Amino acid sequence: AMADPSSFASPACCLTRHLHLRCRADFGARVLRGTGALTVRAEREALRCLVLDTKDVRVFKVTLNGQDAQFAFGEKHSFKGTPLEITFPNELRRGQEAIVEISFESSPQSSALQWFTPEQTSGKKHPFLFSQCQAIHCRAIFPCQDTPAVKLTYYAEISVPKELVALMSANRDGEAPDPEDSAHKVYRFSQNVPIPCYLFALVVGALESRKIGPRTLVWAEKELVDKSAYEFSEAEAMLKTAEDLAGPYVWGQYDLLVLPPSFPYGGMENPCLTFVTPTLLVSTAAIKVIAHEISHSWTGNLVTNKTWEHFWLNEGHTVYLERRIGGRLFGEQFRHFQALGGWRELQNTINTLGDKNPVTNLVINLDEVDPDVAYSSVPYEKGFALLFYLEQLLGGPDVFIGFLKAYVQTFAYKSIITEDWKKFLYSYFKDKVDILDKVDWNSWFHAPGMPPVKPTYDTTLSNACIALSQRWIQAKESDLGSFSSADLKEMSSHQLIEFLALLLLEAPLPLSHVQRMQEVYNFNAINNSEIRFRWLRLCIRSKWEAAIPLALKMATDQGRMKFTRPLFRDLYGFDKSRDLAVKTFLEHRASMHPVTSMLVGKDLKQDQ
Repeated sequence: AMADPSSFASPACCLTRHLHLRCRADFGARVLRGTGALTVRAEREALRCLVLDTKDVRVFKVTLNGQDAQFAFGEKHSFKGTPLEITFPNELRRGQEAIVEISFESSPQSSALQWFTPEQTSGKKHPFLFSQCQAIHCRAIFPCQDTPAVKLTYYAEISVPKELVALMSANRDGEAPDPEDSAHKVYRFSQNVPIPCYLFALVVGALESRKIGPRTLVWAEKELVDKSAYEFSEAEAMLKTAEDLAGPYVWGQYDLLVLPPSFPYGGMENPCLTFVTPTLLVSTAAIKVIAHEISHSWTGNLVTNKTWEHFWLNEGHTVYLERRIGGRLFGEQFRHFQALGGWRELQNTINTLGDKNPVTNLVINLDEVDPDVAYSSVPYEKGFALLFYLEQLLGGPDVFIGFLKAYVQTFAYKSIITEDWKKFLYSYFKDKVDILDKVDWNSWFHAPGMPPVKPTYDTTLSNACIALSQRWIQAKESDLGSFSSADLKEMSSHQLIEFLALLLLEAPLPLSHVQRMQEVYNFNAINNSEIRFRWLRLCIRSKWEAAIPLALKMATDQGRMKFTRPLFRDLYGFDKSRDLAVKTFLEHRASMHPVTSMLVGKDLKQDQ
């Protein structure tokens, strides 16, 4: 079996199959404490030990089937944490199951959890907690086999202050007063579909819900819940479209949860409960992100990458499905427009990372590389480009969706690597092997930089963006009078985003140009987060000092890394704002999400 370079666990010896978690959220101490009972199965004869992943977790006691077991921590690794080595009181036969119960407490500094004081929430009255386990942070909550190669079911009982609500990546299974603490309430959850540890998720807060579909509630703080219900009302239509494309939805509930602004991602595909950033409520990207997270219910959550080196299997297929859903809802030209935007996003990422950088390979090597540091749009957009290219090579969208559906059916509930995917592609298209053999697989998988081939794109919806961006790039000072607000009259917000993205791929515009752009288009007045983010980057790159406070405000008012990291990087790259960027980061660091603060710290050369 292929070892996972990001985990200490050895699933070849022993597999965790089920978790029964009982714990309480202590907001005063900022810890989760309780017990995790793991049902393990010996995968070889005479098994005496089990190694689990942990990171900054305290362990008080371990038992095997109720009998005390010896345990010791191994050597601490900078980002992988510390292996927990458990020695059983008696050996297990191959195939024998046993229950390993671990009494634990997470650290207040856990990289998986962000704790909020009441002042940091919308409602200002109650504290808040959320987890983000992908890629390797579940081990910072409780000891586990923290590798996507292993899947397990779980049952959880979470005790929280009774005025709060707890939700998990599972179906809700009731609530009751806590018999041990009258100020607390216990929420119960059941996840009967086996999942990898990175899909374990918990949120605790003053949350309200609105029903927006037969299997969908939207959860948020009171201040945002109605707006959220309105913005995400398409969820059921998208779920039905996805089922039509990929097969039945097996997870039961599909709820959505809007998190505080520091949530580091656009969305996280936690089963039964997608987590999303509140920046979606001021953008046109809500539909795209929800389509993406819904699609993960098949690619990622059912068919899973076996290690993070094959992350493109999760993300490339999910972006492909997301865009197929978009094509169903808004037409094929729109799908091509989004696809071409993705190609430009890939160019942008490779410009930033460098075209010789090994993290721009589709299949990466994660030996001694932190998955959070390697994370980029490459697995998403290079992965999508490969699938889009294959779609065009193998007979078009209708033919290719047949492959995708069969792929999901074949590998559902399993974890796989790129080689498994490629073998299945060859067997599914056995009548087209001659075509497949012409694909430069080695470059697609193992070469850095842009892909060896560019797919064909319908440019109908991109042409206006390209034409307007070219006018600005070519304009001399004397041409600036020719621009007016009428330039944007026929353009959708998607096209405005693309117009700005095209300008960001070029050398910075002269300062006079961006100042004129503000005069005629008044981009400063636009609250759409996707437009504002690109506009402010454009201003800082053209060295417009007036944009510095606006860019700093956007970088710190929310913490979605897609926005926060490039804004801080650009501010750091501008001599007039470098010191202020560092100072602002250091002031906000304590209230930032732990992963965001680590990565921005690296970007600004402040990492201790």
